[in-house]
Amino acid sequence: MVSACLLGVRCRYDGKEKAHPAVLSLLEREDLTLIPVCPEQLGGLPTPRPAAECCGGRVVNRAGADVTEAYGRGAEQTLHLARAYHCDGAILKERSPSCGKGQIYDGSFSGVLTEGDGVAAALLLQHEIPVFGESELEQLEE
Repeated sequence: MVSACLLGVRCRYDGKEKAHPAVLSLLEREDLTLIPVCPEQLGGLPTPRPAAECCGGRVVNRAGADVTEAYGRGAEQTLHLARAYHCDGAILKERSPSCGKGQIYDGSFSGVLTEGDGVAAALLLQHEIPVFGESELEQLEE
């Protein structure tokens, strides 16, 4: 499973993509099947959409709206797809309120990072599906 934005899909909150060369190179491998996902879109959020960050157990967008439910729905759908496709792991967009693993933005919309996992990443990890950020591809190869 791979964050769709890392494969060049314009699904980020700002309508852009974050294609990552090392992730794109995985498309060349015949021994891998990549399942693209965008938990935020799966949760019913539009693209583009206001930026959101995790704050005190909730997900709030820059406009102040609580979007926790949509992020939860997206996480559940992501888990459903991971199970349906028997995914061995996930490569997800770092620092995202959905996909981030280990570090996410702190909810102040000031670019400050804090320890934590995005909503979808946390749910996958709870269900023992390994999650890697795009900077951890070397570790994933091992």
